[in-house]
Amino acid sequence: MLDLIVRNANLPDGRKGFDIGVQDGRIAEVVPNLEARAHKEIDAGGCLVTPPFVDSHFHLDSTLTYGNPRVNRSGTLLEGIDLWGELKPSLTAENIKARARELCRWAAAHGTLAIRSHVDVSDERLIGVQALLELKGEVKPYIDLQFVAFPQDGYFRHPSAPASLRRALDMGLEVVGGIPHFERTSALGAESIAALCELAAERGLLVDMHCDESDDPMSRHIETLTYHTQRLGLEGRVTGSHLTSMHSMDNYYVSKLIPLMAEARVNVVANPLINITLQGRHDTYPKRRGMTRVKELMEAGINVAFGHDALMDPWYSFGSQDMLEVAHMALHVAQMTGVEEIKRTFDAVTTNGARILGLEGYGLEPGCRGDMVVLQASDIHEAIRLRATRLFVIRRGAIIAQSWPRVSRVELNGKSFEVDFRFNPEDWR
Repeated sequence: MLDLIVRNANLPDGRKGFDIGVQDGRIAEVVPNLEARAHKEIDAGGCLVTPPFVDSHFHLDSTLTYGNPRVNRSGTLLEGIDLWGELKPSLTAENIKARARELCRWAAAHGTLAIRSHVDVSDERLIGVQALLELKGEVKPYIDLQFVAFPQDGYFRHPSAPASLRRALDMGLEVVGGIPHFERTSALGAESIAALCELAAERGLLVDMHCDESDDPMSRHIETLTYHTQRLGLEGRVTGSHLTSMHSMDNYYVSKLIPLMAEARVNVVANPLINITLQGRHDTYPKRRGMTRVKELMEAGINVAFGHDALMDPWYSFGSQDMLEVAHMALHVAQMTGVEEIKRTFDAVTTNGARILGLEGYGLEPGCRGDMVVLQASDIHEAIRLRATRLFVIRRGAIIAQSWPRVSRVELNGKSFEVDFRFNPEDWR
């Protein structure tokens, strides 16, 4: 007797009509026509069942602060930074925790069961670190949180950042962050990369830096990050987030840069919703898209994932923590509408992010954790196209969220029908 069986599931790799059995929080079998019984059974009815979504880049400490202390009137990155600086002194651990908890509820309802969040350590009080570490334990039954010690005001630019960052790591943050393009000079930015990568190597930690979030084609800190990744033996453990300057770099330079990144096994996280909103603000026309070269990076074998980044905060007044919305935007902006490219955009909000976070037991194979999402779509293409309803969200074999199927009203032969969106019009003739 199994704990759970999800029957008649379509899988992301194209297999159809499979049953997934879960026992003791782990996937026990993935086969057609599973001859077993379970305490709970779900008939997926030919819907797509996928591993959970992964948000590889987010900011839980600032989320849901929209309008405090005031609205970002220009909608620009710099005004957002100023607003966050005004808001920080009034923040409390209780407020940060309450907002982040609510966001985690949104995420779990959308099937996003893992988030890497950057936490600002420029505030010497480190109340955000304290609050989010407490929250991590509270939500662990439902969602995996991983935290980056992020010196948002600059590792060298802010006087207390080096000491605060080390304290944050001592408190339990797992990833070393940075923001080299925000240092006072390019040289200081390069120095910050060296210092932070050395700190990560010393402590055996991962690295994830906000890197080259700029339209300036001469912002080339990803090259320096790639160099120190290999110098210190950090291959596979380093992530460059944003990398928006790559959309402005000349092709000759990029033809050198991308192979170096691939050789060093540097991961990349693009943030489509935010990158295309905040970048290119000084352009008239033609106006740059503002997102890094996702397609070219993927074609070079580099592991690329997507993040939601911001949600109803000083930088972005929209968002719902739906990673299918992120994939949908990325697919359009990167012009990745080929059959294999569509699959890659889906991987960028699932398996690629899991690889960056180092999630143990992620996937839909026997032995993996019993975490999955049943989507009201037959395949990946349909899931992205419709930003499909999450019919069931399952964590360790238990249902933690459930939604009614989405329906639509159709007029046919003078009659009105309310039907599942997957209906075949020929069935009604």
